[in-house]
Amino acid sequence: MAVALNDPSTLTLVLMGAAAACAGWVDAVVGGGGLIQIPALLLGFPTVAPVQILATNKVSSICGTSVSAGTYYRHVRPDPKTAIPLALLAFTGALIGASLVSHISRAAFNPIILVVLIAVGTYTLFTPTLGALTNLRYAGRRHVLVATGVGFVIGIYDGALGPGTGSFLVFALVGLLGYSFVQASAKAKIANVATNLAALAIFIPQGAVMWKVGLLMGLGNLAGGYVGARTAVAQGAGFIRVVLVVVLGAFIIKIGLDVIGQLS
Repeated sequence: MAVALNDPSTLTLVLMGAAAACAGWVDAVVGGGGLIQIPALLLGFPTVAPVQILATNKVSSICGTSVSAGTYYRHVRPDPKTAIPLALLAFTGALIGASLVSHISRAAFNPIILVVLIAVGTYTLFTPTLGALTNLRYAGRRHVLVATGVGFVIGIYDGALGPGTGSFLVFALVGLLGYSFVQASAKAKIANVATNLAALAIFIPQGAVMWKVGLLMGLGNLAGGYVGARTAVAQGAGFIRVVLVVVLGAFIIKIGLDVIGQLS
C-alpha cells in the first residue's frame, strides 16, 4: 500500500536527478539503469512502500528508454520482425508482473534487490567479450519464438521488480540468440519501453507514483539515455562495464549492510 510522502528536500531531489542521469547513461549502453535508480530511491526514501519505489522508477525510466530506443532505431535499424513481437510479449508479461508487486513486502524487497545486484554484477564482470559480433543461433519462427519467450519472462520480472531488466534483455538476446551487443541493446530498449508502459498502466491508477520525484528524475534519465545511446552506437559498450561494476559494487555494499541491519 502506498504511504504519504512529505516534500523531499532540495538535496534529495538533486541527488535523485544525478542518479537518474547516471542510470540513463548506463541503461542506454549496457542496460540495468534500474540497478542504479531503485537503490538510489531506496536510500533516498527509506519509509515508502516498494510499489511507490517501482512506480516512480518507471516514470523516470520510460523517459530515458524512449529517447535511447529512438536513437538506436535511427542508427542501428533493428529488425522489426523480431523487435515488435518481443516488445508485445514483454508488455503482456509486465502487466502480469506489475499486478503482483503490491504483494511484495519492504522487508523482502531489499534482499531480492541485493541478489539481483550481485547476479548481474558478477555476470557483467566475468563476460567482457560477450556480444562482440552477431552470430544468430536460430532462424525463422524458432528465432521469433525464443525472442518472444525471453520478452514474456523478463517482462513479468520487470513489472514485479524491475532492476536489471535492460541488462537481462541484452544478455538473453546475446547469449540465447547470438546478437551483437549493439543489436541486442537496440531491441532491448524497444522492449523496455513496452514493459515500462505496461507497468505504469497498473501503477498510475493505484496512485503509486511520486510524481514530483519521478518527473525530475525523468529529465535526468532522458539526458543520460540520449548521451549513452550515442556513445554505444559510436564506440561500443565495453568500457562502460567498468563503470557499471563499480557502481553496482557500491550499491551492493550499502544494500547489503541494510539487509544485515534488518536481520540483526
